[in-house]
Amino acid sequence: MNLNSCRWPLYTCAAVLVCITQVATAQDAGSEPKTPPFSGFLTDVKEYATAPVRWDSTDWMYFGGTLSAIAASHHYDDQVRRHFTIGQYAGNLTSTNTHDLQDIAPTVAAVGATWLYSGLIRNSNGQRETGEMLEAGVLATAATYAMKFAVRRVGPQDTADSTKFGGGGNTFPSYHSTLAFTVGTVLAESGSDDVRWLRRLLGYGLGAVTSYERLKHNAHWLSDTVAGAALGISTAHFVMNRHGSAVQWTSRLNVIPLNGGGAMLTYSTTLP
Repeated sequence: MNLNSCRWPLYTCAAVLVCITQVATAQDAGSEPKTPPFSGFLTDVKEYATAPVRWDSTDWMYFGGTLSAIAASHHYDDQVRRHFTIGQYAGNLTSTNTHDLQDIAPTVAAVGATWLYSGLIRNSNGQRETGEMLEAGVLATAATYAMKFAVRRVGPQDTADSTKFGGGGNTFPSYHSTLAFTVGTVLAESGSDDVRWLRRLLGYGLGAVTSYERLKHNAHWLSDTVAGAALGISTAHFVMNRHGSAVQWTSRLNVIPLNGGGAMLTYSTTLP
């Protein structure tokens, strides 16, 4: 039996689960109207491109944490590559097939299922959610390829040197991971809180599984997928915040004095 043909039932199941979340949130269709996706798209593009000039201290803290996470994952790039290119995965060292279409299929299925089913049941929130997936996907795609052109990192299918930046490659960040986390975050953080756990399981699971597949197929370094995840999540939240549909997270940064002198920096966040 062809292994690739066995994957399509899995994609179908994922699409059905997405439809379930649409059914569970269909009752929200009469809630307060929000700005439609793609309304003022050119303005969104301008705001997206110039967002760093408006960042506050919390935003810069997130940015610093993201850079630290990418740097930490870069430390394990070679180790992860070896894990996926020995034993049963040894063929990936010589194979030029990185399974690009296969690995993008679950993301496409998630968008398609959201659009199709929300149209069938005429759920305006689901249709808005589809639009946010598409808008965020367009912005994330532009940002990803701009970074690829600037960084020009060579991928693991072409070199064993994970530090080969500026070598004419286009592997950083992973486009598949970026798009999967973009779509997955919109899915995870939209709709009713009654099924938030299911939405987050499906949404962030989509990004995690896609990133795993890219590593297994020797298409990217670990740090490529981490960067893609950060870009996808942040882009999705940008679009959702612009249209007033994002679930709000409460965060706080405090400095607490300690007995005997000194101070302790603490950070806390409350998940909705």
